[in-house]
Parts: sequence; C-alpha cells; structure tokens
Amino acid sequence: MTLLRLYCSLHEPPPACRWALVNEGGDTVVGEGELSTLPRHVRRVQVVLPASQVLFVRVRLPPSARTPGGQALAFAVEDQTAGDPALNQVRWLGKAGDQDVLAVFDQAGFQAWRDALAAAGLPACQWQAETLLLPFEPDRWHLRWNGMEGFVRTGEFEGAATDCGSTSSPPVALGLMLEQARAGAAAPSMIVLHPTVPEAMPDLVLWSRELGVAIEPAAAGESGDWTQAGADAGVALGQERQGWQVLSRLGTRLRPAAWVLGAALAVNALMLLGEWALMSNEQHRLGLQLETTFRSAFPDAVAVADPALQMRRQLAQARHAAGQADPGDFTALIGPVGDALEGLPAGSLRALSHQAGRLDIELVGVDAIGLEGIEQRLRQSGLVVGVQPPETAGAIARITVQAP
Repeated sequence: MTLLRLYCSLHEPPPACRWALVNEGGDTVVGEGELSTLPRHVRRVQVVLPASQVLFVRVRLPPSARTPGGQALAFAVEDQTAGDPALNQVRWLGKAGDQDVLAVFDQAGFQAWRDALAAAGLPACQWQAETLLLPFEPDRWHLRWNGMEGFVRTGEFEGAATDCGSTSSPPVALGLMLEQARAGAAAPSMIVLHPTVPEAMPDLVLWSRELGVAIEPAAAGESGDWTQAGADAGVALGQERQGWQVLSRLGTRLRPAAWVLGAALAVNALMLLGEWALMSNEQHRLGLQLETTFRSAFPDAVAVADPALQMRRQLAQARHAAGQADPGDFTALIGPVGDALEGLPAGSLRALSHQAGRLDIELVGVDAIGLEGIEQRLRQSGLVVGVQPPETAGAIARITVQAP
C-alpha cells in the first residue's frame, strides 16, 4: 500500500506543503512543493497537522453528542478555548476514563486546506495530528525534542506541545503535565525521548532528576518523525470523502444513459396524460348519456345532479305508486339480512335503521371472523355491502346494505 502524507500548517495558506510518500516494504520518499506537483496514483492520503496547532481537551459529553464532528462540539469547549466557537473545528476522538477527548484546531485554516485538496483532485484524505503519530504505550510518554522545544504524547487520544527547554533544563510545560498526571494517579513510569538529531539529546540525568521520572532515549529506528511513522499509526481526526469527484466522473460516464432514461420517462408521462385525457372524456360522455336517459324517462325533473341515484329513487316511487315492492325497501332487505345474522348471540344486534333504500346495522360483540362471514352471506344474496369494523374489541361494528 502506498500512503501519501502531507504536512500542512493551518497558519500557512495552501497550496505548498511538505510531503512523504510511504511505500510499504520500501523506502520513504520525502519532498516539498505545491499540491499540483504531488505524486499521484496513491491508495491513501493523510494530512498531518503540526502538534502546536491541535489542542486536546477533556470534557464530559452526553452519549448523543459523541459524534466524530459537528459544530455543537465547539460549544462544549467554549470555556476552555476562550474564543468564538465558530472559529474552531472540533472532533471527538474517544474516551479517557470517564471523560471525552476532543481535538480542537483552526476552522479557517482547515477549510482552506480542505478546499485546496478538493481542487487538487486528491482521493479521500484522513486528517491526523502530529502529536498522535508518536508511539503510544499505556504507562509511558513519548517526547519528540529538537533541542529547544517539542511535543509529547501522553495518552491514546492526548498530547501537547511543550515550551522551550535546554540541555540541562526540561521544558516547564512538561513538568506541569507530570504534576497534573500525578494528581490524577496517571503519571507515567518513564518518558521515552525521540531527538530530531543526535545533537538535540539533552542531559537525561538532569532531566530525570528535575522531572522526577525516568527518561530514556528511544530505541534505534524509532525516530518519532511524521515521515517515518507507520501507515496505521495515529488516531484519525476525521475523513474527508470527496465523493463529488467520484459522482462527477460517474455522471460523465452515465450521461448517455441518463438522456435515454429521461426521454423514456418523458414519453411515458405523455402516454399517461393522454390516457388520463381519454378516460376523463369517456367519463364525461357517460355522464351526459346517463343524464339524457334520465331526462327522457323523467322529463319533469328540474335538476339532475346524480342521474343513477335519481333514477333509482324515481323507479322506487313509480313501483310504490303501482303497488309494487322495490328492491331497496325495508321488507326486501330485511329477509337476506336476517338470514345473514342468524346464529349471532342474543343482544348482538344493537340498532337497525332504514333510509333511502339503505339498511344500517349496528352490532356489538362480533369479532372480525364473524363480520367476514356476515359480509360474505350478504354478498351471496346479491346485495351491496359496506363493513366498518369495531375500533376496539367489544366496540360497535357497522354494516350498510343496499340493493344493487
């Protein structure tokens, strides 16, 4: 796997930066230049932020707030950063005991580099803090030192830049961090020192005496330099997936298919509109035909709103005037209804009413299976049936019955 690691200062605008090409099983190639001149065809890209530009803060967050990023996290560190939350980019890294560890860095610089990386067409970029590229051991701290200043990794998700020191005097900030760790019963048993060059190695005896902790040089081959860290070292501050570029390239390839699909959808929409127009015209024609038939049969009608319903009512009146029964009469409906309700427990029939050729029935204590059986028997008698099941067990069920 080939990893391209970029060292980007948030205080210096893009596009120039230092870089390292980490080849698995091979030598690391380092260089410096603009983003447009970077090596291509890499599998992974990491953006390393200088140790002094990333602040690690401990807070207590509710579980719902433990997301990798988000503007809401900036307000969780507002008291400790003493600045406008909108100026900070804050990322949740993990838990340290009963507290949450957040990484805080400059929002404007982060946005500038993110835009520049996107414009350069790089693949997904993983953001790292230089501090967390140092080795991690639960009971040891690792310090990178250039002879005057440096930075130290104090935990899985924590670390800090130090102030100035000398060959005989360790940085004051390192001593303060040790005192704070001792107060929390989390002091290291040893500090492993990684000098940038052999000349940067301090007097370890004097440092150990003043700090009150053993200090030993790192083993041969452990430089602690960001260019030499393993591909899987560190803790990601976030992943920038520049998916819009993938979608852009995919869109270019699929553009002909999109035109074909769009044309097919347009033709289908036109066909649906045409079919709807034909059906609407047919409905209008049938309505006019029904109205004409009704007026020819009953020329005295003043207004025609529902020809079919008015026709049924006029026929019922004509049958009654001739002394004949109508299929919608109570006596014509009650016979098949009585047969369908036969076998129900006593008291199941709550109400029965007849109006305008319709019989309304209210039942209680009838379950869904019983209602289904009643509906089937009524439909077998040639009636038009509507069923409203009870809203709750034991509530009223309503059935409407009409002649066809």
